[in-house]
Amino acid sequence: MIKNKLIIMKMNKLSIFSVALLASAFASQAQDINQAKKAIDAEQFESAKSILKSIIKTKPSNGAAYYTLGNVYLIQAIEDSAKIYFQNGLNASEEAKLNYIGLGQMDLDINDVTGAQAKFALATKDMRKKDFQEYVYVARAYMNAKRPDYKSAIAILSRAAINNSQDAQVQLALGDAYYGDGKQNEAYVAYRNAFQADNTLLRAKMQLGVLLKGAKSYDEALKAYNEVIAINPNYGPVYRELAETYYKIARNKPSQAAANYKTAMGYYDKYMSLTDYSIHSRMRRADFLILVEDYVALEAEANKMIELDKVNPRIYRYLGYAAYKNGNVDVAITSLESFINAPGNKAIALDYLYLGLTKIKKGTSADGLSIDPSAFSAGLVDVKKAIEMEPLAVQDLSEVGKQLFTQKLYNEAAAIFEFGANTKESTSFLDDNVYYGLANYYANINKGKDVKVDVVALQKADAAFEKVLVASPTYLEAYLYRARTNRLLEKDDVMVKNYEDYVAKVTELGAEELAKPAVKAKVIESYNNMAASFANTDKAKAIEYFKKTLAIDPANNYATESIKILK
Repeated sequence: MIKNKLIIMKMNKLSIFSVALLASAFASQAQDINQAKKAIDAEQFESAKSILKSIIKTKPSNGAAYYTLGNVYLIQAIEDSAKIYFQNGLNASEEAKLNYIGLGQMDLDINDVTGAQAKFALATKDMRKKDFQEYVYVARAYMNAKRPDYKSAIAILSRAAINNSQDAQVQLALGDAYYGDGKQNEAYVAYRNAFQADNTLLRAKMQLGVLLKGAKSYDEALKAYNEVIAINPNYGPVYRELAETYYKIARNKPSQAAANYKTAMGYYDKYMSLTDYSIHSRMRRADFLILVEDYVALEAEANKMIELDKVNPRIYRYLGYAAYKNGNVDVAITSLESFINAPGNKAIALDYLYLGLTKIKKGTSADGLSIDPSAFSAGLVDVKKAIEMEPLAVQDLSEVGKQLFTQKLYNEAAAIFEFGANTKESTSFLDDNVYYGLANYYANINKGKDVKVDVVALQKADAAFEKVLVASPTYLEAYLYRARTNRLLEKDDVMVKNYEDYVAKVTELGAEELAKPAVKAKVIESYNNMAASFANTDKAKAIEYFKKTLAIDPANNYATESIKILK
């Protein structure tokens, strides 16, 4: 009997020990998942992947680990690996249904909304009344998709908040959804509630600074970020936000841009030191180097990335951009063509723009005074392709056109400016039309007597100057250049009208303006050319205009001699 009692006691102890061991194992497992989530929040993705792979190896039944790991791969845009882990996770015995959410996001990425909703339904069908985690994950799938749907995310999170309004993760996700939907006030409240619910949730507090940055309250944003650093100086993402805020400050204060760009890069390097220096974090840094226009550093970074991953085509985009900006034309052309032609790559307008401009640069002579016509034509094909993809890419062409104009390559400058001159939405629309008109005009004034002017080009010049006057009626030089252009076109009636308009407008500015030597010379030009146009048809009118010239410049030989001939 005693023996039996001892056996029972031993069995009870064993059961208690087994339950305790099992609870300990679950706690350890949960702790590991939480460690992975903290690494993801800190944007230490390689570390998170290592933790999650270790969990899956130790306990392949853990469906949440597969789902979380798949999400990391989605963040890094490695869809093939993400899909493998989501599909394998469906075979897990615990929380397997979460993986439907990951696969649902992948459906959203290819615009298969019906497929995604079916998978989300599978993930949420057995939820109990108090459950909410699945709703948060589905909402994030909608937010993280390539075409984010913030309204759907808000609707789902509102369901999660019914019984869990004080949960920090629900409020953080609501903050992100409201922020994405442009509802700044609601986002602020949600982020504040998230941090109040869990004061270790630094991302929520950091996002309050992000809202201030978006409102251009940069000083307040910096203050908010520094409050995060005071809590945890090793929280990496806050340094990235600091870097991006200083970039915004630099863009808004051009006179202090260099110093603020330097500060921005310092914070970005700090962010990198607190992440993992993986190929993906290096790519993110490369994106930032493009923003701050540090192409020397970008080329060095791209070459480092090639050493780490020789087959990743995105690296060749960075190398192509940097090489173009640094004048390494052969490297730029090879790199950009490698990127554009790689299967599966989605080229953007800037890829074609830089490729086209590099081809033009390669065809330019060492002294910059001529361009090989075939190289220019080939480059122009790519430039046109870029503008078809993104019309506002014309804004990046303005400086290129001005450089060609300075080099007196007027035909080539006109070809470049033509894109912007026909894009009303461009911020350089007025400037581009001025230069487009001037380039076409100057391309025709230096032709020899036996060479006919390009009538079409001059008509385009006239139309460009007319656009300038519509947009900016006070730009009086446009009247003058319209007159000069129509003189070359031998449209005397239009020329006279343009000169009359110029003289009338400049006279309205008063005697002080008329007394300026440059203005005086242009008025004389106007009177003499108008007089010359009437010389064969209305001698009295011609003499009248020549006399106006002599009233300003009594020693004007052309007017004096012309009057003698006319009399």
